Amino acid sequence: MAMSAMERAEAAEHAMSAALDRIAVKSVIYTSGERDPREPLPRPADQGFYLMGADPRLAPMPLRPTLFDFFKLRFGPSQHMLQSARLAAKNGVGEKIVLACLLHDIAITGFIRSDHGYWAAQLLEPYVDPEVSWAIRYHQALRFYPDDSVGYEYPALYEKLFGPDYQPEPYVEQAYREARAHKWYMSARLITVNDLYSFDANVRVELEEFTDVVGRHFRQPAEGLGFDGSPSAHMWRTIIAPTRYL
Repeated sequence: MAMSAMERAEAAEHAMSAALDRIAVKSVIYTSGERDPREPLPRPADQGFYLMGADPRLAPMPLRPTLFDFFKLRFGPSQHMLQSARLAAKNGVGEKIVLACLLHDIAITGFIRSDHGYWAAQLLEPYVDPEVSWAIRYHQALRFYPDDSVGYEYPALYEKLFGPDYQPEPYVEQAYREARAHKWYMSARLITVNDLYSFDANVRVELEEFTDVVGRHFRQPAEGLGFDGSPSAHMWRTIIAPTRYL
């Protein structure tokens, strides 16, 4: 027998309630520091089921998500990157470097903060020119080292955040030396030159300003980011559903 409109509404409400009751388990990386990762994970109460599909607390993603979908539905506030990309364009750099400025901090806004240059480079390597992903990886180290020849000074904000006596880790120093000797050094350095350490809250840059640049220099997979079988597809899927129990 066909359900009445009231019965269909009640069934839908029940389904939504059941989805919200799914247990969302955080991975160790999300809690390490807040708790000792060597200790056994506390077992959730024996009620409900582990979350296996989309997280109902998050905005739904399209079946074939694009880079812009991630910006709009999964990344944190991106005005810093958008304004950096606009500044790079105004300074007359090539489109590949504009794209690098647009994407240089996506690991921070959407994935993980630690070693964000390396993570971002891995996320992007299948889809961009090697020079772009290389520059994004090494901008992480270069931002700690001034270069008078291009007018890059050590950011005053770093002294405030890390203290005046902060010294980067040895592997960062090593990466800096590697970058200085590389043919793409200036590409990575241009990210730091156009990397705004504070953005103008009164200026609004829309993502669509870079539609053409992304279209020309980002290889969007037809299957959607996360479903194309690339070496970094699993990382994009993790951003889509970070609490999925798989």
